[in-house]
Amino acid sequence: MTPPRNSTAVRDVASVLHPYTDARAHQKNGPLVITRGEGVRVFDEQGKGYIETVAGLWCAALGFHNERLVEAAARQMRQLPFYHGFTGRTHEPQVELAEMLLERAPVPMSKVFFANSGSEANDSAVKMIWYFNNALGRPRKKKIISRLKGYHGVTVAAASLTGLPYNHKFFDLPIAGILHAGCPHHYHNAHPGESEEAFASRLAAELDALIEAEGPDTVAAFFAEPIMGAGGVIVPPATYFEKIQAVLAKHDVLLVADEVICGFGRTGSYWGSQTLGLRPDILTCAKALSSSYLPISAVMVNERVFEGLADGSAGIGTFGHGFTYSGHPVPAAVAVETLKIYDEIDLVGHVRRVAPAMQQGLRRFADHPLVGEVRGLGLIGAVELVADKAARRNFDPALKIAPRLVKHGEAQGLILRSLPNDSIAFSPPLVITEAEIEEMLERFGRALDALAVELRREAIAAV
Repeated sequence: MTPPRNSTAVRDVASVLHPYTDARAHQKNGPLVITRGEGVRVFDEQGKGYIETVAGLWCAALGFHNERLVEAAARQMRQLPFYHGFTGRTHEPQVELAEMLLERAPVPMSKVFFANSGSEANDSAVKMIWYFNNALGRPRKKKIISRLKGYHGVTVAAASLTGLPYNHKFFDLPIAGILHAGCPHHYHNAHPGESEEAFASRLAAELDALIEAEGPDTVAAFFAEPIMGAGGVIVPPATYFEKIQAVLAKHDVLLVADEVICGFGRTGSYWGSQTLGLRPDILTCAKALSSSYLPISAVMVNERVFEGLADGSAGIGTFGHGFTYSGHPVPAAVAVETLKIYDEIDLVGHVRRVAPAMQQGLRRFADHPLVGEVRGLGLIGAVELVADKAARRNFDPALKIAPRLVKHGEAQGLILRSLPNDSIAFSPPLVITEAEIEEMLERFGRALDALAVELRREAIAAV
C-alpha cells in the first residue's frame, strides 16, 4: 500500500538520517512507523500489533507503557525541570539515584557519575582510566583491551572499544591504544574437541601473552560485557571470567564491567556481574536504568579509582569532564521510580521464574534445518542461522538471511533484531509473561518456517 503523500513514512524518508540503517535501502523501502506501545507490544500506524522481542534496543524493561514513570517525569518537570551538577551543584533526584545504585552495586563502589547513554558512560570510563593513571604518575599505562565482537557504544572511544567491523569502517577507527582480545564464543572459536574450560584457559593465556607483549606498564584496563549483546548474544564459556580476572590482577589492569544490557535483572541476577562472577573496578550502566523512558546512564567507580580521580582534580583544580545533562533531574527522577518499581514487583524474581520458559522454548529450534546454535541465559538469547549445520558454516552475508527473517517476523507480528553471523536476538521486556513468551516463540517458529520454504524455492529455481 502506497502511503499518503504527507504520511509519517514519506516525511521520514525525506528528512531523517537513521542510525544503523542502509540509507539507500531506506530511501527505497521506507520505515516501519510505530505509533504507540502497551506492555510487551508496539503498534504501527495501521494499528497492527507486534511483540517486541528485543525490548526496543534491549532496554524497555517495564514494557512500553508505565503510568508511574509518566507521573514521575511530570512531577519533576513541574518542580525542577533542569539543573546541572557542575562546580558542586546538586539536586535530590541525582543524590537519591546515586545512593540507590551504590546500595545495589554487585561489589563495593564509592561514587557515581551520570551521563546520557551507554556510549557516553563507556567513553567517560575511558577518560577516567587515563586520568587515574596520570594522577598516579603512570603516564604510560593507558592502553585498553576489549574483545572482538564486544559492543561498547558509538562515540569515538566507545566505538573503538567495540569489536565489530561496521563500527570501524569509514570512521577511521579504532583509535590508537585500543586492543582487542579473542572472542569467547565456543561454538565458532574453540578448537575441535576443546572443552569450555580448556577454551577459557586458552583465552586467558592469550590475554596474558598480549599484555606481556604490549608491556604490563602500558595496559590500563579491560572492558567486558558479562554476556556480549550486539556481537551475537555470546555467553562466555565456563570458568572464563575467573581465569581472565586472574590475569588482570597479575598485571594490575582495571576491569570495567559494561552492564548496559545485562544490568537490572536481564541475566536472572540484578547484575550480569553477579551471574557471571565479575568483580569490576568500574561499572557502566544505562538502558534499563530508566526502562529507557528517558536517556540516562551511570558510571560507578570503586574507592581506589575515586581516590585517584580526586587527587588528580585537586592537583589541577577541577575534574574537567561532564555533560550538560549529567544527572538531569527529570531522567534521574524517572530512574529512581524505575528502581523502586523493580524492587516492589521483584523483577529479578520474575525473570528467574519465566526465563526457563524462554530458554527451553528457544532450544526447541535447535533441530530446525536452518539453526546452528541456540544460546542464552535469563531473558537474553539468540538463534544463529547457518548454511551447513555440521560444518557450523554461516550463510554468505550477501544473502542477508537474518534480515529476511526479520521481515518474515514482521508479517507474523514480531519485531526481531538481526546480529552478526545471522543471529537473531531475543531480549524481551523483563515483565513478559510465560504466555507471552510462548506466543512470541510460536510466531517466531512460523517466521522461521516461512524463511525455510522461501530458501527451498530459491534453491529449486536455481537448478
